Amino acid sequence: MAQVGEVIRSRTGKTTFQERTSELWKRVRENKVMYLFLAPFFIIFFTFTVLPVLASMYLSFTYFNVLEPPRWIGWSNYALLFLEDDIFLTAIKNTLVYAVIVGPGGFLIAWVFAWLINQLKYRVTYTLVFYAPSITSALAISIIWRILFSGDYHGYLNYFLMRLGVLDEPFQWLRDVNTMLPIVILVSLWMSMGSNFLVFLAGLQNIDQELYEAGKVDGIRYRWQEAWYITLPLMKPQLLFGAVMQVVRSFEVSDIAIALTGMPSPLYATHTILTHLLDYAFIRFEMGYAAAISVFLFILMFGLSRLLARLLSTRGDY
Repeated sequence: MAQVGEVIRSRTGKTTFQERTSELWKRVRENKVMYLFLAPFFIIFFTFTVLPVLASMYLSFTYFNVLEPPRWIGWSNYALLFLEDDIFLTAIKNTLVYAVIVGPGGFLIAWVFAWLINQLKYRVTYTLVFYAPSITSALAISIIWRILFSGDYHGYLNYFLMRLGVLDEPFQWLRDVNTMLPIVILVSLWMSMGSNFLVFLAGLQNIDQELYEAGKVDGIRYRWQEAWYITLPLMKPQLLFGAVMQVVRSFEVSDIAIALTGMPSPLYATHTILTHLLDYAFIRFEMGYAAAISVFLFILMFGLSRLLARLLSTRGDY
């Protein structure tokens, strides 16, 4: 029998499930110390990440109002979500508009400022100045911006525009459906100098300066040529991390929108997917429906992250 199996493997190049399992257990026994060191992280990751995702997937097929046990209802939540919930479609549109602008915009701003600051003398001071807004809470940030865009005579923007004769009376910047989302996008871009900025700056500082000297020998004269031919190719790992993190942050927008325009916002002008989820989960307590929204958001972010991994990875295993 073993000879027959050997002949089949030699002809097909495939192994059986039993052989793959035995090979796996053999590797586990050989590297048991390594797996013991990995066990604490794996247990925590599985308990607080994998299990909640699996629980959300199950709850998305149920009716669950917290007070009663979950009741299986099949695809009803998803049918309601995509076919009857017009507010959710508005949330998708707002989220995509936000992500298309803030995602690439925040990514580009973080890299450009990191590249510029890396060439300055007092780089630590500039790093602190640009990084500080990203570690400030959305509530504290919103207080400053609400004063700037206040809809009365005391709002800074209204005051200056009326002094210049542009406006005759105060404008409700945070209550007009045409200006609310652009203001949220503007504030988010201002706060986008977060971990991506630090990662890009660290990546720039780790590039060997001899490569730039070799580039000058080969004919590179300008800084933008150095950035395009030397810096960007060597920073693919940092760019991949920054792109994935930026996608996740772009689709998780809620706190700054709620702080500036409330929840729900007038005519749902700044309503996003995550805001819709929070509404159904913690205000209406329709956890099954909220779980369906979370599963959709998870699939959307995971798919885009994998796409970016394929585009920016330096290896071929994506």
